[in-house]
Amino acid sequence: MTEKIRHRVNDTPIWRWTVLIIVATAMMMGYFVNDVMSPLETLLEMPHSSGGLGWTPTDYGFFAGSSGFINVFLLMLFFSGLILDKMGIRFTGTLACSTMLIGTFIKYYAISTPTEGELFGMPSSAVIAALGFAIFGVGYEMTGITVSKAMVRWFSGHELALAMGIQLAMARLGTAAALSISAPIARHYSLSAPLLLSLALLLIGLLAFLVFCIMDHKLDASIQQTDSEEEFRWSDIGTTLSSPGFWLITLFCVLFYSAVSPFLKFSTKLMVIKYGVDADMAGFFSSIAPFGTMLLTPLFGYVYDRFGRGVTLIIIGTLLLAAVHFGFSLPIPEALSNSQTSVDIAIVLMILFSIAYSLAPAALWPCVPKIIPLKCLGTAYALIFYIQNFGRAIIPMFVGRANEQDPTYTTSMIIFGCTALSAVVVATAMLFVDRWKGYGLQSPNIHSER
Repeated sequence: MTEKIRHRVNDTPIWRWTVLIIVATAMMMGYFVNDVMSPLETLLEMPHSSGGLGWTPTDYGFFAGSSGFINVFLLMLFFSGLILDKMGIRFTGTLACSTMLIGTFIKYYAISTPTEGELFGMPSSAVIAALGFAIFGVGYEMTGITVSKAMVRWFSGHELALAMGIQLAMARLGTAAALSISAPIARHYSLSAPLLLSLALLLIGLLAFLVFCIMDHKLDASIQQTDSEEEFRWSDIGTTLSSPGFWLITLFCVLFYSAVSPFLKFSTKLMVIKYGVDADMAGFFSSIAPFGTMLLTPLFGYVYDRFGRGVTLIIIGTLLLAAVHFGFSLPIPEALSNSQTSVDIAIVLMILFSIAYSLAPAALWPCVPKIIPLKCLGTAYALIFYIQNFGRAIIPMFVGRANEQDPTYTTSMIIFGCTALSAVVVATAMLFVDRWKGYGLQSPNIHSER
């Protein structure tokens, strides 16, 4: 009887790895839907007579940034963290998956039954789709912090860094799939067809999370802890906010992901306009990055686990990201008479982007539990993702306007490059603070496993 109580369900490898696959599947579906309309910008901007919706680049920029509106301006992501700590992983995850479904249905309605009227000076379809995307964004970010806390709960003392890397890799698979198949589906069926597929995938994700709820309940029964030990305390917020390492990681996330996520939303049209890539193939070019991360993120996570140098890896990855954006800003297609050569250069830049996109996050997220105590992680993740959404909401608007004024994409790529360079400065400061505070960010993760 004593041995039965002492043994936890997550000590059995098949249980914790099954949980990883289940919750990562739910997150993967969310990532697919988050980027499912990114390859459709060209189609959305076509006139109604040609099958489009008559959006402008500014309209699309407004839509692309709308996923963070409710999270940022109505503080919903912060409240999501409170819900997570108060109500637990199972309740919050189910709520999050359901919210993603509702938001996507509204977006599907806006695209499948468009009208030619205007709301707030924009096509009504753009405004309604943005509303749906904003609601989806609430569930999307809530799912992100819930999955992160689930990983820590199930893999503490085990292969936490590797598990985070695999979860990120599966999430990127969702992004890669969206960028690869969305445009061909829309061209061969209808603009709303990719969103109909999205609804089906989100339903699968919700069902998968319900299976996780059953398994997580069994973990509760096997853990020797009282409810008071896991109960949320308001003082946890103060503990998190008083950490300089937390603020550096948060600021880095704002800058780094502002130079990554919005870029992917505009990259498909970049390939078409600047490099002359066929519209049906442009999404595949953009998917090089997330496809590459599926292999590279777990690999770099393993490197960090074994050899350490987490902040160094972050700095290298972010420097590479800045170099890629500045490379895209150069007038390479105009300088080369051979169009195939410029396309090859675009492929090389996207491969380098893939490495940067894998290297920095693989080292970044395992750093958080080294800085923030385990009992504060839910609040910390919520605050990090909340503040990160400011960049994800604002940068696409600036880039959308920049692309309208400068269709060569030179200005927008310089914006992304400068944002990445700012992230390098923050990461360098993180290195000095780590030496001051002794977080152990440069130490191998395997030494800090319990």
